Amino acid sequence: MNTSVSMKGKTCLITGSTSGHGLAVAEALHAMGADIILHGPTRDACESVRNRFSSLAGTLACDFSSRRDIARGAGEVLSWKRPIHVLVNNAGMVNRKRRLTVDGIEETFAVNYLAMFQFTLQVLHALLDAAPARIVNVGSDAHMLSAIDPDDIDGSGKSYSVMGSYGRSKLGVAYFTQELARRLGGTGVTVNALDPGPMASSIAKKPGILPRIADAVIQLTFPTPARAARTAIYLASSPEVEGMTGKYFRFMKMKDSKLKSGADFHGQLWDISARITGADYRG
Repeated sequence: MNTSVSMKGKTCLITGSTSGHGLAVAEALHAMGADIILHGPTRDACESVRNRFSSLAGTLACDFSSRRDIARGAGEVLSWKRPIHVLVNNAGMVNRKRRLTVDGIEETFAVNYLAMFQFTLQVLHALLDAAPARIVNVGSDAHMLSAIDPDDIDGSGKSYSVMGSYGRSKLGVAYFTQELARRLGGTGVTVNALDPGPMASSIAKKPGILPRIADAVIQLTFPTPARAARTAIYLASSPEVEGMTGKYFRFMKMKDSKLKSGADFHGQLWDISARITGADYRG
């Protein structure tokens, strides 16, 4: 990763940037000169890390488990009339037990995938206006562990499992990345995805003695968010990937991004997601 790259004059919006991996990405891009738009689920979350930045282009408090709040948040961003040169879709979560959003969608799938789909498409004009611009989607190799049933995309009709739900959500991210890249061809806006690898983050922090023990082990043995953030920073800033789109990276290396459901499923999942979220882009 070339740390000498200047991001001065670039506005970068990083979702889920008040802790962990997202905060590390935001801090690194800020150090490179970028104007940062910070996002967190609440105003308190945003205020808790504001002092880490000498200045901010904006803060967005938006609950990604609510379609209505995502639409409100996207509208707020557009109302600033500010071009966005980089959107890092980092916001994510995982639940040990099935939990539904206010919209009746399994929460891990809703926050990790459907929120990304909706928010990206609803702020897309700010990226198109700023082109050349980049969209960086945080995925996971866990997408290889799951499948998506077009008749039950959030898995609500299946027995719940942590990895099944998480993997399904990240598979949605992988499909979205490839399909959006195709639809944005020729616009100057690129879209790539990445797996940051394991890290000592708070994504899996839950109450209970066993989760606390597991979290302690994770914090002691896994890489820091700052180290794990290198691939996202690379995709957001490096001249080496300028113009590259629809690809998947891990540890700053491009990986095979072929998905098992085939090309026809990309459009099918897109149409289902568009119906659910009310967001769309036809190119």
